[in-house]
Amino acid sequence: MSARTHPLPLWTRLAPFAGWLLLAGQYAGLGRAWQGLLLAGLLVGVLAAVHHAEVVAHRVGEPFGTLVLAGAITAIEVALIVTLMLSGGSAASMLARDTLFATVMIILNGIVGLCLLAGGQRFGEQRFSLMGASAALSTLAAIVSLTLILPNYTTTVSGPLYNPRQLAFVAVASVTLYAAFVFVQTVRHRDYFLPEIGEANESLHAPPPSWRVALISLACLIVGLGAVVLLAKAISPLIESGVAAIGAPRALVGVIIAVIVLLPEGLAALRAARANRLQTSLNLALGSALASIGLSIPAVALVSIARGWPLTLGIDAKSTVLLLLSFLIATLTLGNGRTTILQGMVHLVLFATYLFLTVIP
Repeated sequence: MSARTHPLPLWTRLAPFAGWLLLAGQYAGLGRAWQGLLLAGLLVGVLAAVHHAEVVAHRVGEPFGTLVLAGAITAIEVALIVTLMLSGGSAASMLARDTLFATVMIILNGIVGLCLLAGGQRFGEQRFSLMGASAALSTLAAIVSLTLILPNYTTTVSGPLYNPRQLAFVAVASVTLYAAFVFVQTVRHRDYFLPEIGEANESLHAPPPSWRVALISLACLIVGLGAVVLLAKAISPLIESGVAAIGAPRALVGVIIAVIVLLPEGLAALRAARANRLQTSLNLALGSALASIGLSIPAVALVSIARGWPLTLGIDAKSTVLLLLSFLIATLTLGNGRTTILQGMVHLVLFATYLFLTVIP
């Protein structure tokens, strides 16, 4: 049934504001025991964000709908990274690199792998637009190579760094590539990213929600995503203590927080795959990865250049191997327009390898 005949559930409207109330209690100094409620509020906020994103996506249609969630999360992710950089100073020079690398690996292997496995298990074989997936994957590979691999091989400054002029050029290149992709996705070759005719999608047959309901959902989505990211930051001490208790490297903290921040997109993509809407699922996953890299790099580059701080972008050799292997497997996976559970399992094994080597480097 559509949101026109059934108003938005009450809990989805209250959850975003409840998250901000929990944050207010945290900043009021209600103590460590409050963090249990913060975690509960975080999980409920994620589920509410997924619901509101799907309402808005149904109203605006594909492929614009998949840009809603990716754009909202990326904007908040950028704001969070920049805020932590400003508070941490030059000591946070590797924060952007670690966060963006984790984001790419989580999306390219974790979310995509889980969607392919779940969809394949339920429907056997799923189809998608080869041209759309290839366009997204090639653009993502170019941006990631420029930002996370190439800095290791420049010679103007030593280390995995760009000098200010190089950093400015790469920032402009990233924005240009992302803008070109969005133009192709929404205007020039929009049909590459649309679901196939006859694809099993009950939302295609249900009437879309009214604009009033969609605007309410959009407002709740923005408010809720802000609460989700700040709640993830607020419970980071709890995560840090848990990571320290098991003797894992601090890098695992960033991975866990990235997973939490990406939960709305991940759940939305998974639900689309389980509804036999693999094209929508891939639009969400690859589009969010592109937005994260293409928009975060210019923002952190601007902060770095303005403050005169070094910005470490190049990843180490082990991470480079994992990243290149991930793109190679993704190219083979998305190279013929159809997938099965085998491709999903391969991506999930790569993701498990990434997590294992993060804990035991």
